[in-house]
Amino acid sequence: MKAMILAAGRGTRMAPLTDHCPKPLLELAGEPLIVHHIRKLAAAGVHEIVINHAYLGHMIEAALGDGSRWGVCIIYSAETSALETGGGILQALPLLGDAPFLLINGDVWTDVDYQLLVNSAAVDGLQRRKVLAHLWLVDNPEHNPGGDFVLSGERVLSSAASLPKESLPEVSLAAPLTFSGISLIHPQLLAQQAPGAFPLAPLLRTAMNEDSVSGAYLGADSGWVDVGTPERLQQLHDQLIQRN
Repeated sequence: MKAMILAAGRGTRMAPLTDHCPKPLLELAGEPLIVHHIRKLAAAGVHEIVINHAYLGHMIEAALGDGSRWGVCIIYSAETSALETGGGILQALPLLGDAPFLLINGDVWTDVDYQLLVNSAAVDGLQRRKVLAHLWLVDNPEHNPGGDFVLSGERVLSSAASLPKESLPEVSLAAPLTFSGISLIHPQLLAQQAPGAFPLAPLLRTAMNEDSVSGAYLGADSGWVDVGTPERLQQLHDQLIQRN
C-alpha cells in the first residue's frame, strides 16, 4: 500500500513558528513532525510515500530528500498554489495509482501502530469498492467539542439525523466524534472532480449519504493530538521528551 502525507498547509495558526519554516518541519522531540509519520510508515511496511507541498515546499524537499535514509521512497506533488485537501489529493492521484491508499494529515500525532491501519479489515471493503473511504475517529478535543461525524457500527454518517429513527442508537453512541485526519481512500472517491482547489469534506459527506464510508474508533489510548498551535506542539513535545 502507498501512503500520502498532506503537507501543503500554510500553518497560519502556528505563527510565528511557521513564518520561515513549513509546519511539517517543526521540531517535535528531536526531529521534524513529518519524520515521525515517515518512520511509522516505514515500520509498517509502507515504502512508497507521496507528499504534497505548497508553502516553502522547497524546504521540505531539501530536508527529506528521496526518503532513502528511512528506507522509503518519497515522491513530491508540488502545488504552485494551494489546492486544499481534495484538490491536492486529486493532483497526486497519478502518483498514487488505482488502489486504496493511506492518507495522513501531516499535522496530527498518534501512538497508534500504522501497521494496524494498513492491515485493517477495512482494506478489503475498499478493494472491493463496497466503500470509498474508511475514517478513524477519536474523542472530541477541547478545540472541537462538536465533533465531525457520527460512527454507527462500522458506518460513518454526516450526523445522527442521517440514522433511521428505528435504528437510532443510544444518544452517547450517536454523538459526533472527531475525524483523526487518518483515513483510507479509494481514488474513485475523487473520480468526478475537476482539477483545482476544493475541500475533501463535502466529498466524504456525499459518500456517507450513499452509505459508502466506513469507520472505526481509535480509542482514548491512541494518544491522538491535533498539533495545530504552538501550545499544543509544546505540550506534545514535553510529553514525548518526558516519556523517553
